[in-house]
Amino acid sequence: MSVKPIAMLGDPRLRLKGEPVDSFGKFLHGLLDDLADTMRHAPGVGLAAPQLGEAKRACVVEVQSRLYELVNPRIARSTGDDTDLEGCLSVPGYVAYVTRREKVWVVAQDRHGRSFKVAGSGLLGRALQHELDHLDGKLYIDYLESMDELIAVGQGDEDDGSESGGDGPTGSAIREATHALA
Repeated sequence: MSVKPIAMLGDPRLRLKGEPVDSFGKFLHGLLDDLADTMRHAPGVGLAAPQLGEAKRACVVEVQSRLYELVNPRIARSTGDDTDLEGCLSVPGYVAYVTRREKVWVVAQDRHGRSFKVAGSGLLGRALQHELDHLDGKLYIDYLESMDELIAVGQGDEDDGSESGGDGPTGSAIREATHALA
């Protein structure tokens, strides 16, 4: 287990489609451990293998102190729409409003190859969709009509809660969004 460098916007590895995992041994276990360590260190609530330069269909999501290790995940069902702020560890310093499905049901395998299902809405649902997009070489900025929709995240003091000018999200909401996803 170790903290690895995260691929940044412009790195072609972010656009690779993850290959299905068919071996559930030492390499996968190390990759999942590295994903969790790197995600927690960043900090974020999700990280996908392509962000560490590995074109594999594996990712981790941690919401409310529960770690989900997802291998070969796919969305089996989804409902509704939800628009909220979203950020990415591979696109640091920016967030944007992105519309995703309100609730998703994901089928995946664990580190030992056993199948399981997870349903998520709110932050968990958004994080699951965000990470599964990474496995297909897609970034949240691909949902934007223009890069002008990106909101720069200030690096100011924590007590500057109105850096957005009052009409948009507060400074603290933007900072939370940037830590929300990977």
